[in-house]
Amino acid sequence: MRTQVAIVGAGPAGLMLSHLLHRSGIDSVVVERRSREYVEQRVRAGVLEQGTVDLLREVGVSDRLDREGLVHRGIELLFDGVAHRVPMSDLTGGRAITIYGQQHVVRDLTVARLATGGRVHFDADDVTVSGVDTATPRVTFTVDGRREELVCDIVAGCDGFHGVCRDVLPRSVRQLLEREYPFGWLGILAAVPPSADELIYAHHDRGFALASLRSPTISRLYLQVDPREDLADWSDRRIWDELGIRLAHGGWSLGDGPILEKSITPMRSFVCEPMRYGRLFLAGDAAHIVPPTGAKGLNLAVHDVYVLAEAVADWYRTGSETSLDGYSATCLRRVWRVQHFSWWMTSMLHRFPGHDAFEQRLQRSQLEYVVGSPAAATTLAENYVGLPWT
Repeated sequence: MRTQVAIVGAGPAGLMLSHLLHRSGIDSVVVERRSREYVEQRVRAGVLEQGTVDLLREVGVSDRLDREGLVHRGIELLFDGVAHRVPMSDLTGGRAITIYGQQHVVRDLTVARLATGGRVHFDADDVTVSGVDTATPRVTFTVDGRREELVCDIVAGCDGFHGVCRDVLPRSVRQLLEREYPFGWLGILAAVPPSADELIYAHHDRGFALASLRSPTISRLYLQVDPREDLADWSDRRIWDELGIRLAHGGWSLGDGPILEKSITPMRSFVCEPMRYGRLFLAGDAAHIVPPTGAKGLNLAVHDVYVLAEAVADWYRTGSETSLDGYSATCLRRVWRVQHFSWWMTSMLHRFPGHDAFEQRLQRSQLEYVVGSPAAATTLAENYVGLPWT
């Protein structure tokens, strides 16, 4: 097979890239090792920045988002039993976040891409990438028992943290920078209406907690736990009781109900530099992971492919590789801004093992400053809703 851009991975990054390229008249083929059903149902991120929402609207993939997405214009910071609202829209000229699950974004993009004749190969086994240091790189894979070779001009590695593309970069070229956090998040999806109108981020002596949601009838909640915890030790009742303790404030009460899913996710920060080698360009989780405290993973991936699509279109239009050459540096500037914000939120809100009274007082001072200073609150708000794209 022959195409202009081969895209490995049919998550939000890969599908959005294919859609953006199509709008510029550039052919692409998407190769995904999972089934379509799997990628359209896996529950991941659910907070969309203003820039991500704007792009989905611009490319015509927002009908369902506009009907079902829940726009939030503030968040609550809870500490010492008192909730403080950060009015994000008031502090950022009207920018906001929208609650809309990643699985819905993937489904919307898949439908839109297939409707325009896009080629997306699901259930692709044994994917390999080669020749990225030549003018004709190749992506080889097995589908329906046939071994296929896809010849292209550019390969986009949108295949996630555990994908094959990042390992194509020679060890002498790539630098991996990472940090492991000494805790994880126990996350649940529950069939119960949200108990709050906006997200609640709670700093508590027993550990961090977050009350979020996915729809008017589905709640998404998290507890800070030791990443080595056995999920079997956490009964539904124990989870609800602990959430009730950490999120308690004023006369507010947490409603509980059937838990549909629960899992424990380790917390890490990770960046691969550079994000380009030859004709291979990494995007999304293949190049970087952020702790979920700042709600940035999906949004950062979409920004990556927005930059990449512009650079590829410029190359085909003018023949100049200037934009392609600048891809990695352009993306990494935003990656490190987001890494810092996610680290800052994580450090301010979580209880760290070994933290003494001095460290705890520093955290409380930071929280008091954020909710008491318009300048500090604006710093949180403008990063949370997403800095404007350039």
